Amino acid sequence: MSNTKGIKVLIVDDSALVRQVLKSILSQCDAIGEIEVASNPYIAVNKIKKSKPDVITLDIEMPKMDGLTFLKKLMSQHPIPVIVISTLTTKNSKTALSALSLGAMAAFGKPKLISEEELSEQVQLLCETIVSVAGKSAPLINETKKVKATKVVKEEGEKGKSLNIVPTPKYEVGEILTFNPRKIENWGNKEPLIAIGASTGGTQAVRKILDELSVDSPGILIVQHMPKEFTAQFAKRLNDTSKLEVKEAQDGDIVTKGRVLVAPGDYHMLLEERAGKYTVRIIEGVRINRHKPSVDVLFRSVANVAGSNAMGIILTGMGNDGAQGLSEMNQVGAYTIAQSKEDCVVYGMPKVAVELNNNHKVLRLNQIVDCIEKNVGN
Repeated sequence: MSNTKGIKVLIVDDSALVRQVLKSILSQCDAIGEIEVASNPYIAVNKIKKSKPDVITLDIEMPKMDGLTFLKKLMSQHPIPVIVISTLTTKNSKTALSALSLGAMAAFGKPKLISEEELSEQVQLLCETIVSVAGKSAPLINETKKVKATKVVKEEGEKGKSLNIVPTPKYEVGEILTFNPRKIENWGNKEPLIAIGASTGGTQAVRKILDELSVDSPGILIVQHMPKEFTAQFAKRLNDTSKLEVKEAQDGDIVTKGRVLVAPGDYHMLLEERAGKYTVRIIEGVRINRHKPSVDVLFRSVANVAGSNAMGIILTGMGNDGAQGLSEMNQVGAYTIAQSKEDCVVYGMPKVAVELNNNHKVLRLNQIVDCIEKNVGN
């Protein structure tokens, strides 16, 4: 039975099977109430006028009107939080990033059954995102009950096969590395560097910062929560608009002035020192705070290796990933910044960071570039 007082969600997708699967998944989230579906944007418009949903999930490739065209019209006429759910191909990853630039809050691949653990992660992250962008505080999946999700590929019988899954454990950063900073005298007189963490709404926030930085800016490491199919295209788009060199990070890449390294999706990125130079290590491992890459993993590694030579910046996003790591960076003398509530798309990660450690500087996006230029390396 749906929770009529919960979040209203409208699923817009031309595939009847995908609509069924998404509705089955979302109905298990205790925070979500009424769930409606629409097979194309024209039907969606009528349902938006009638039921006024809190959040819309949107496919990109649809007949009659594609998702991007619909999104442009929606943002200009009825701005409602939109989450893109699309087949993740190279072509569609580019399109989904375009959707994010047009105002979509987040982008997901269409749910598919690979394993119980991976499907459980998809369910949990999607539900968390919907609750977060709806701006409501509500319970997510009940930890005490099993969740049923319909398999995307039909088995024998009309209803297909169902699977019982439970929410996955939420691992903390200690599963990857311990907080063990160098002694101050071992940090040396090295080039400064900047570590940035972001999630929902972060693609545009990161772009606004990078577009204002000069070519001689310190080396920058970025963790942006997004699927693995998106990060290379995200880095390419940033490289096209920024004066800096921006690339998806590879194991062993050197952190140097004028270069931005974006953590690849589905891998963690850590700062190391090799032969007297800062480099990055790209590793697998469990999801930390249900994310891979994790901001906490990057920030803790920066605290351990660079200490006061670094600046840490946490931007818009849901949840608490990065809050602990930013506090650790602050403890070892790094300059730390949390984006202010006024221009966060989702005031989650920065809020938790400030609550954990109120020594962080709280700034709007337009103040962060000035702060970087005045304080990094000082």
